[in-house]
Amino acid sequence: MATHVGGEKRVPSGGNDGKKGPFLCLLRVELLGVSPSIWRKLWVSNIMTLAHLHHILQAAMGWTDAHLHQFTIEGVRYGPPHPEDDDFLVDERKTRLGKVLAPGLSFEYQYDFGDNWIHRLTVNKIIPVEDPRTYAYVESGKGACPPEDCGGPYQYQRFLSRRKRNGESPEVLSFLEWAGSDFDPGLFPRHAINASLMRMAWNGWVLPR
Repeated sequence: MATHVGGEKRVPSGGNDGKKGPFLCLLRVELLGVSPSIWRKLWVSNIMTLAHLHHILQAAMGWTDAHLHQFTIEGVRYGPPHPEDDDFLVDERKTRLGKVLAPGLSFEYQYDFGDNWIHRLTVNKIIPVEDPRTYAYVESGKGACPPEDCGGPYQYQRFLSRRKRNGESPEVLSFLEWAGSDFDPGLFPRHAINASLMRMAWNGWVLPR
């Protein structure tokens, strides 16, 4: 995962900043290592930064932002700046999506280095717009976000398999007692997700105005 070339951080070759005007990017986000697939399709603006995208992904997937994260784009790692990791991480707050995203590009978003949730993001489409949109929008998706700290894809997949065989088994009931008895792996609350994203925009918490 080296990010240096000739002693300096390498910059990805993608990006559409050379084009005039704002753009909207359609991203397909898939959580790897889990079946049935958990995915989202969401629209974001190219004027947003990777730091904004991090918060958008947390809301779109259903995570709680309780752990560390990083992006890897064409071999370059981006994340929140840290004094002990400045030589290896490019500051996500200073990296606009228009600088690094291009149609067809796939890259990774890693959340919780312990449980190691890997999300594969693919740029499905980039379209020009008259005005930059300062909020994100989830177009479609499938599946609920796994509970935080459940042990990663392997342990979550074990829960799903046991639940399918016997939803009343001690292991399944123990998992649900910890995760919440109303936890539904098949739930995809698109309207609630978009309401959260809209509140984030209106309150100016993470998105540029």
